[in-house]
Amino acid sequence: MKLHTLAAAAGLALGTLAGVAQAADISGAGATFPYPIYAKWADAYKKETGNGLNYQSIGSGGGIKQIKAKTVTFGATDAPLKGEDLDEAGLAQFPTVMGGIVPVVNLKGVEPGELVLDGDTVAKIFMGEITSWDDAAIKKLNPDAQLPSQAIAVVHRSDGSGTTFNFTYYLAEVSPEWKEKVGSATAVEWPVGIGAKGNEGVSNNVGQTDGSIGYVEYAYAKQNKLIYADLINKDGQKVEPTAESFSAAAANADWKSVPGYGVILANQPGATSWPMTAATFILIHKDPKDPAAAAEALKFFDWAYAKGDEMALELDYVPMPDNVVESIRAMWAEQIQANGKPVYTAQK
Repeated sequence: MKLHTLAAAAGLALGTLAGVAQAADISGAGATFPYPIYAKWADAYKKETGNGLNYQSIGSGGGIKQIKAKTVTFGATDAPLKGEDLDEAGLAQFPTVMGGIVPVVNLKGVEPGELVLDGDTVAKIFMGEITSWDDAAIKKLNPDAQLPSQAIAVVHRSDGSGTTFNFTYYLAEVSPEWKEKVGSATAVEWPVGIGAKGNEGVSNNVGQTDGSIGYVEYAYAKQNKLIYADLINKDGQKVEPTAESFSAAAANADWKSVPGYGVILANQPGATSWPMTAATFILIHKDPKDPAAAAEALKFFDWAYAKGDEMALELDYVPMPDNVVESIRAMWAEQIQANGKPVYTAQK
């Protein structure tokens, strides 16, 4: 874990983050997408309770592997597991926050939100079919922009990533060619580009490479002052990445319709919906080998649901709706048990 990079992404001092990691009261690993908010929550939680969180930002694929291997108390993934996979592994799954994935670019003379892209154009860029910033398709979307005749350097994730799952899921929704040739998964065979590990790796690479484009969770773009592009959504409207546009995409989600609350929020209808919105999820064993550690982890997330909304919004994540949180708490009490007794008890 790159402490300097991740501490900066979360807006934390290095010493604070190290202190959280050293406490090691609660262990988790996985998605880089939610790392900024988990770090912020962990800092506040430790100050309030004295209990620490050791969270390894290693990517969704790593988080799934570690929780299945029972080497951590909880795993974290942005690519929700399907019901049969949860049942086979004996896992419960629940969402913590929602956020947006954004295209980020390093292009001289372009400010955040000045560049507009649509799904088909993004797909063609990441397939290597659009190779220059002054391509006709980009010019058509940006008639007033001064676009250079410069090669596009594509940056993508190199690790198993829920951010990649949601990004490629969106591209498969809007581009039949992408769906046929590349598809959607936590790791795909990228037609072009260079790989970087984690949202932080992509952020760093784009930030250092003139003429580049990548995709990251919005908090990383914001914290690293990266230039993001606006998008044309399913309703044909130009939208900016904001907590409001992420909320709009999630407004009609039926969370209980899918096992483990595994709703995919990409390419949702609505004039103000951000098309690359995603939730992030926690995985925990229904019959934990260490019930006390599982109880501590659930206390942390219970606290985050109760007291962490404002911190989430400060980083442009979207808190889960109250009715979903109540459903999740009921699920904890029903499904996560040791010796027939619930591990979680409602906090007063």
